Amino acid sequence: MIRSQVLICGGTGCTASGSKFLLSAFEEEIAKQGLGEEIKIVPTGCFGLCEKGPVVIVYPEGTFYSRVKKEDVAEIVSEHLLKGRIVERLVYSDVDEAVVEEAGKHVSLNETNFYKTQKRVALRNCGLINPESIDEYIAMDGYAALGKVLTEMTPEDVIKCISDSGLRGRGGGGFPTGKKWSFTAAQPAGQKYVVCNADEGDPGAFMDRSVLEGDPHCIVEAMTICGYATGASEGYIYVRAEYPIAVKRLEIAIKQAKEYGLLGKNIFDSGFDFDLHIRLGAGAFVCGEETALMTSIEGNRGEPRPRPPYPAVKGLFGKPTTENNVETFANIPQIILKGAEWFASMGTERSKGTKVFALGGKIANTGLVEIPMGTTLREIIEDIGGGVPNGKKFKAAQTGGPSGGCIPASLIDTEIDYDNLTAIGCMMGSGGLIVMDEDNCMVDIAKFFLDFTVDESCGKCSPCRIGTMRMKEILEKITSGNGTLEDIDKLEELANHVKANSLCGLGQTAPNPVLATLKFFRDEYIAHVVEKRCPAGVCKALLNYVIDADKCKGCTKCARNCPVGAITGAVKEAHVIDTSKCIKCGACIENCSFGAISKR
Repeated sequence: MIRSQVLICGGTGCTASGSKFLLSAFEEEIAKQGLGEEIKIVPTGCFGLCEKGPVVIVYPEGTFYSRVKKEDVAEIVSEHLLKGRIVERLVYSDVDEAVVEEAGKHVSLNETNFYKTQKRVALRNCGLINPESIDEYIAMDGYAALGKVLTEMTPEDVIKCISDSGLRGRGGGGFPTGKKWSFTAAQPAGQKYVVCNADEGDPGAFMDRSVLEGDPHCIVEAMTICGYATGASEGYIYVRAEYPIAVKRLEIAIKQAKEYGLLGKNIFDSGFDFDLHIRLGAGAFVCGEETALMTSIEGNRGEPRPRPPYPAVKGLFGKPTTENNVETFANIPQIILKGAEWFASMGTERSKGTKVFALGGKIANTGLVEIPMGTTLREIIEDIGGGVPNGKKFKAAQTGGPSGGCIPASLIDTEIDYDNLTAIGCMMGSGGLIVMDEDNCMVDIAKFFLDFTVDESCGKCSPCRIGTMRMKEILEKITSGNGTLEDIDKLEELANHVKANSLCGLGQTAPNPVLATLKFFRDEYIAHVVEKRCPAGVCKALLNYVIDADKCKGCTKCARNCPVGAITGAVKEAHVIDTSKCIKCGACIENCSFGAISKR
């Protein structure tokens, strides 16, 4: 009889940290201790707290071990699993003292500061089940929504339920999901398609990947429900080839669903047929745009198509098509099972439900979070994220990646939803949330994202192909110390032109990081062109390295480590940097033991 379960994160983050070696180590040690009949090992998807990986949780206690190494396994097995004594040095400790006093040593995952204010809907099964086991998914009410739909509801009932829930597309645009489904359903009967956009290309974004790795059956079930509601008999999951774990688990899920009769012909004896295929993307960011994605599935170069006609009328292979992203589909089964009112009770008036964010950058708790719409940015950064590390000040948060904008520190109490972000010139995007501190240069950030979109532009339309390149050139001119005030005005004018005239979403949103930083951090642009100074000390061309004579002890360490011989001075005497020779590599600062060197 099983008395304990050991859940080991098998998401990409923890796998990269070595969690795959923990599986075999636990199996060997459990067998050695004669506990094979009592302990079950469960490889799972992402728990969310990626910065603390590899993560191991022991149930029924719910003890949360973080940064577990192979060398720690024997101690966990002998002490915790055999003797019932928690290995305190490995327990995740970011918990309020009052909770610890009440719960003792058995502090569960949901009681930690990172998790206690989250509401997991799209991520409900991630980290809880073995994603390669259809039986575990079914045990968590998996495929119950599909059964309900096919035996109790008409297609019209399904679409009404999704519409009443207020679910909006989580891919960035925020279009009402029920309305999108109704457009496809209204087309004449015949061949129709369902497409799942899993081409997650934003730098720092890993929401969709984590859902596919941790709960692939959820997407299979949701797409089948969408097929029934819209009259489609075939679906495609377009996932980037850089997600090998996600692809493998999707393949297993589709195979298992077919074996159980939950995919294929006459599902639930309802007369409804639906089949699924996987298509691998080659990493082109533009293929996140729905028409470019469909063009790629068809075997052509991934370029967007003019709209109208919209995909609901003429989409994949010229047939009516419904396209949603992974997170949008992940909400569908729960809405069907728990009802539209349940989902609509969360969030704000115009942005219902929850939103998943990939929290990264200058933040203590890097990872995956799911919060109700309307949660403030302050709550995400300070309460869930644990704040900005190293005593630095929060400066801004970039939402939506290359397509988004930045929220400055002055707006940290902004409630996160579609309309509030749009009102301040930002956008939700797919869910990347990059935190920046005082050491980040906002002009350099704008250049970084624009450099990305220039590389990823398909080149089909000239506003995007030429306009983004000219914007990048102006930003390079400014950060190199050669910019003028006229360049700032020209940059803003060009950004608005590209935004208004580009063919697809890539070009239309590419100027957002530039426009947002110009709006909230224009003073940094002015400092770059008027004072020839980078306030954050990032742009190399505008920096000078200086030695403070009062602090310098003349140890010669900086001179010995300077690769170009730019530092001179005698032993036990203050040294000097020749700025004409200095290449600003930072080796002197790294090697100075007395804090005598600074960037100005």
